[in-house]
Amino acid sequence: MTYLVASDLPGTPPGQRFRSLLARPQILQIPGTHNGQAALQARAAGFEAVYLSGAAMTASMGLPDLGIITVDEVCFFIRQVSRASGLPVLVDGDTGYGEALNVMHMVRAFEDAGAAAVHIEDQLLPKKCGHLNDKKLADPRDMAAKVAAAAKARRHLVVVARTDAAASEGLDGAVARARLYLQAGADAIFPEALNTAEMFRAFAERLPGVPLLANMTEFGRTPFFTASEFEAMGYRMVIWPVSSLRVANKAQEELYAAIRRDGGTQSMVNRMQTRAELYATIDYSAYEALDHSIVTTVIPEAIAP
Repeated sequence: MTYLVASDLPGTPPGQRFRSLLARPQILQIPGTHNGQAALQARAAGFEAVYLSGAAMTASMGLPDLGIITVDEVCFFIRQVSRASGLPVLVDGDTGYGEALNVMHMVRAFEDAGAAAVHIEDQLLPKKCGHLNDKKLADPRDMAAKVAAAAKARRHLVVVARTDAAASEGLDGAVARARLYLQAGADAIFPEALNTAEMFRAFAERLPGVPLLANMTEFGRTPFFTASEFEAMGYRMVIWPVSSLRVANKAQEELYAAIRRDGGTQSMVNRMQTRAELYATIDYSAYEALDHSIVTTVIPEAIAP
C-alpha cells in the first residue's frame, strides 16, 4: 500500500532508483501507464518502472498530442501514477514547455510530483508525435541550452534528451545532435522514429557506452522489435508508450457499442474486471484496515461542575 502510508514509500529518491535500474546489465522495460490503475497493473505484472506518455495523457483528456497540456496537468498524472505504484516514473516532457527557464520550472515541478526521469525533445511548437511527418526542429544549440537548464535544475531527476532529427537530417544529424546534448548534461539519449534495425544498430555503435532509449510504439515508423532485440542492438531502455491506453480505449468502444445495441452490459460481463479483482488491485482491504486503526471513538472526560 503506497498511496497513503509514509512507511510504505521508498526512502531513496525516484531518480536514484531509476539510475540503479539502468546500471543493471539487462534492458529496462518501461510500459506506458496512462493512470494510477494501469500503473498498479504494470507493477503487479512485474515491471520495475513505468512511463507517462504525452500522447496518452492528452488523448485521455480528449486532446491531440500537440503540446497543449500544461506542466500542472502533467503533474496530476505523475502524482497518481507514482503514488499508486511506488515505481520510478519516466515522464514525457515534450519540448520543455517553453525555453530554458520554463524547462527548469518543469524539472522542479516534475520532481516534486514524484517523477524519476524526464525526456525533452528537440521539436518546435506545435510539436507532433515523433512518428508523424513535417516535424519542425529546434536549433541544436537552443535544445542544448534546454538540456543544460534541466541538468542544472534537477536534484535527482534523470534527464533524457530526445532527438527527432533522423527523419529530416539523417543518422549523421541525429548523432551530431545527440553528442551535443550529452555535452550539455543529458544522462541518456532517445533517438525517435528510427525505422530499421540497421539504423538502431548504427546509432548505438556511434555512441558507445551511452544509455539509449528505444520507442516501441504501435502504428508508427518503427517495426516491431522485442525488448531482447533492442538490447542486442545496444539499447538500455524500451518504452511501449500508448499501448495501455489503446487497449483500454478499444475495449471501451466495444462496451459502449454493446450497451447501445443490447440495452445493457450482459454480453460484456465476461470481459470485465470483476469487483473482487478491482479491490485486490487497489488493495481495498488494506485501506479499510488503515481506516479502522486510525479512526477510533474518543470519549471526552467529564467536566467537573
